[in-house]
Amino acid sequence: MEDPMKREMAAASLAALVSAVDRARSTYLQANPASREQIAQASAYLPGGNTRSVLHYAPFPLVMARGNGCRLWDVDGHEYLDFLGEFTAGLYGHSNEVICGTITSALSLGINMGAPGRKEAELGRIICERFPSIELVRFTNSGTEANLMALAAATTFTERRKILVFSGAYHGGVLAFARGGSPVNVPHDFLVATYNDLHGTEALIATHGSELAAILVEPMLGSGGCIPGDPAFLATLRREATAVGAVLIFDEVMTSRLSAGGRQALLKLQPDITTLGKYLGGGMSIGAFGGRRDIMSMFDPTQPHAFAHAGTFNNNALSMAAGVAALTQVFTPTAASALNTRGDELRSQLNQLARDAKVPMQWLGLGSLMSLHCTDKEIRSSADSAQENALMKELFFFDMLRHGIYLARRGFIALSLSIGDTECERLLGAVRLFLRERRDLLPSAT
Repeated sequence: MEDPMKREMAAASLAALVSAVDRARSTYLQANPASREQIAQASAYLPGGNTRSVLHYAPFPLVMARGNGCRLWDVDGHEYLDFLGEFTAGLYGHSNEVICGTITSALSLGINMGAPGRKEAELGRIICERFPSIELVRFTNSGTEANLMALAAATTFTERRKILVFSGAYHGGVLAFARGGSPVNVPHDFLVATYNDLHGTEALIATHGSELAAILVEPMLGSGGCIPGDPAFLATLRREATAVGAVLIFDEVMTSRLSAGGRQALLKLQPDITTLGKYLGGGMSIGAFGGRRDIMSMFDPTQPHAFAHAGTFNNNALSMAAGVAALTQVFTPTAASALNTRGDELRSQLNQLARDAKVPMQWLGLGSLMSLHCTDKEIRSSADSAQENALMKELFFFDMLRHGIYLARRGFIALSLSIGDTECERLLGAVRLFLRERRDLLPSAT
């Protein structure tokens, strides 16, 4: 039977945490009147003043006015260190000189010329050389489109309909599987498995293998909390896909930045199709899907009965030129290695702060990508993080903003190349301050 005194103490602690969060919201409201007014005005034309759901949080999101390097300024004039990195797309920081110069030059040569250009072939070559699994590649406008086209390729190639995905995964606005799925998802015949559940996934594949067109998986759940896929789990997916004749698709829209050749290079695994996006176009809109020659050749327009893949801006001049400059001059293999080493060190330091303070906080992730979880329980799937302390995470978010640190409301961090030792120390200092100032409100680790 539960101790009544412990129950009473837990209730008092919860009440104190709720009160602290209320005060943090109130401080935020008072500090950001211009953002509040801008969102109110935008609501007359945009649902909720928003046209990108992930950027909304209560009571209203900050409205940014400008960025430079790793810094942002909002419409109220506050300055922030940008640790969000545009959800991984902002890999190069704001207004990188090389990329900006390239875009200016591309603008001077003409836009939307309605014909193939030299830069798309050059960018295609760079991608195929970086990712050995990609023999041929096609461009799209976003990672969402890339995943949609990859699934179209898989279902057409195999002449099957079922798609195996994983709870907590995000493959785009119409391919989202938080809590199992979304009402606006495209109507594929999905099987939803538990991430990192090797035996459960094997059982699903054994049951449905003859109907399975594709296995679509992130090598690390990105939006789902930066939960790395176990190497053995991902290797099993490779083996089982081959055994049943399904197409293995690695969604590396986010994880491709973990090395010059993505996480697949680190794991020494080759999927049949890889999808890319985010940072690939130097910060301009882009996506790509590529893989085995026999699959990708279905889109070869010189062949009879080829499948069409249209898109006015697939080869737009700005994204193609910026992508070439970004991958050859800025995000080189050496730069990729250094950035991800910095991320591993920062995540280790953040976790050490939580351990020293004996609070249930942990940062999961790989390399330059990480996400806060307010629990000290082991997290291997999205279900494991469902019981974390949401109030504690909200308090952390508002406190970080107060200290000039901009990150995702859910605690997600993506380092840019413009983040250095000084900026990392600023973040660590803000977290130390949070742990000290809020110590009486935070539960103890078990």
